[in-house]
Amino acid sequence: MTTEATTNKTLGINEIKEYLPHRYPLLLVDRVVDYEIGKTITAIKNVTVNEEFFNGHFPHKPVMPGVLMIEALAQTAAILSFMTMNVKPDENSVVYFVGIDNARFKRPVEPGDQLKMDVEILRTSRGIWKYKAVASVDGKVAVEAELMCTIRANDKAGQ
Repeated sequence: MTTEATTNKTLGINEIKEYLPHRYPLLLVDRVVDYEIGKTITAIKNVTVNEEFFNGHFPHKPVMPGVLMIEALAQTAAILSFMTMNVKPDENSVVYFVGIDNARFKRPVEPGDQLKMDVEILRTSRGIWKYKAVASVDGKVAVEAELMCTIRANDKAGQ
């Protein structure tokens, strides 16, 4: 009898924190639910009314800022990139945006929503990673964009 080994394709919050330097209140990935190294990743962000940004955006109608949805997608992309390179970032690694193209916001994201983030690596060239990124709630697209990022050494001299 042959037994196939099953691979766990999920990451919990402690594993996510190994791949991202972000911490509260800017850590915007709660769980990775699936991934294929070098290709795609799916993660979730549980949006709660306790998020600090809802105090000001907007008190009468809380909506997750679009820039934070893009940031959540970028964090998801960074996890995939580090896993693809088979490295974990340290204090000498910084991930920078180098471009955001074709960003479209399709629906508001409110407290109680679960933001599902799907990111696909389109290509890498000369240290620049390009991704197709889509975030949805209940199967309806909330935001989509093409993101470009690079990973650089932290220049502590500039501090």
